[in-house]
Amino acid sequence: MPKIDGVRFLNEQFKKALILENPDPSLDDYLRAQGIEPERLPDAVVQNPEAVIARLKEGQHDLLFKRSRFIVDERVLRASENLAAVILCCIGDDSVDKEACAREGVMVMNDPISNARSVVELVFGEMICLARRVFQANEAAHRHIWTKDNRKRYELLGKTISIIGLGNIGKQVAQMAEKFGMEVYFYDNREVAREVGVTLGWKACRTLTEAFRVADFVTVHVSAEDHRGRSNRNLITYEHFAQLGADRGPNSPRIFINAARGFIHEPEDLIRAVREGHVQAAAVDVYPEEPTSKDEPWHNPYAGIPEIVCTPHIGAATEEAQPRIAAYVAGTAHLFNRYGTVRDTVFSPGQVIGVEAEPPYWVLSVVHSDARGTKKAISDAIYEAGASNLQSSHRDFSRYGFAYEVSAIDKPLAQEQLLHIVETARRISGDPTAIRAIRQFYVPANGNDY
Repeated sequence: MPKIDGVRFLNEQFKKALILENPDPSLDDYLRAQGIEPERLPDAVVQNPEAVIARLKEGQHDLLFKRSRFIVDERVLRASENLAAVILCCIGDDSVDKEACAREGVMVMNDPISNARSVVELVFGEMICLARRVFQANEAAHRHIWTKDNRKRYELLGKTISIIGLGNIGKQVAQMAEKFGMEVYFYDNREVAREVGVTLGWKACRTLTEAFRVADFVTVHVSAEDHRGRSNRNLITYEHFAQLGADRGPNSPRIFINAARGFIHEPEDLIRAVREGHVQAAAVDVYPEEPTSKDEPWHNPYAGIPEIVCTPHIGAATEEAQPRIAAYVAGTAHLFNRYGTVRDTVFSPGQVIGVEAEPPYWVLSVVHSDARGTKKAISDAIYEAGASNLQSSHRDFSRYGFAYEVSAIDKPLAQEQLLHIVETARRISGDPTAIRAIRQFYVPANGNDY
């Protein structure tokens, strides 16, 4: 492929993937079936970013698969000139510098689906155990103490639940809550999410305070940022906790669960609310600071507070969820590798960018700035090359200042024509980073799926 500073000319077909943080081993088999050779780095190596960067420089991998811990920054991205995408074997994307990926022309995709059931079951398991005081009963029984009584032990039936964040997991929590006979409230600042929730028969809260006030149980299912890119750090405050169950009277269980993000609230605020009796019991699966391995020292901010049950970020850690995630992200890689299709990009969740033309055809995919004239330069180059644009799909990610375009064309562009796209886009837009990554490849009529 040609070489121009600041532009990634990507491989026609992806050949190598670097895998970090031990996603399910079945991922390797899925990738090999696509013709992609996986390489796994042991945890001891992954804990040293310099070692990972060195391996990327040496291996020049096309794809990087990881879970939620290893930080992907500009130095990591620049280590491999072939790097086309970071594919997250999880939902959370806060371990990736998305602005740097946008500048470097590297797509970022995640899996917002596969771990949902595991998280939902953990939430309800904790709700039942907290409502029935199972943890305290177990601890007492092991000390030969018989604590049978009905004091502050509750059923879920007839109770109210407020769900903060009505995304994929939040909706499944709501559906399961209905099966338990609970009344469902929710808070979400996205208009479409509110419409969906109300259509499904759930009650929308206008404010977070209202969501806490009307609830016997509150569970949080938001991402690191909201849909406008604003951080959800300290979204929930002591004042919210102090309102939990206020409309429900003295017999409310007043239970709070956080299986979303550790920085959604300050630990001190939850501890204070528990000590003052506003929150009767809580369960947290996520923390402001989490270790990168089992061997790393860790300070639990909730240690010594028996009313707060703590688990080590195990929401998705089930025998069933991890193979599902492996299959799903392998499917994401397959669509991207074979057709140039991008799904579940963290830059625009829920969107699919791809073409559905009838093979055979050539694909031209370009990651470019959203500066005016850049898209025109691509369209003009296809026209001037005498190629027909059979179908195209385009998406701007204005917050990050870039776009992704994929076109099905009836013949390939020559190297000089690809170089012309870069030169023309820079000239028309006045942006020296107008084109960030280009890939061109053939989609045969009889290609076999893995």
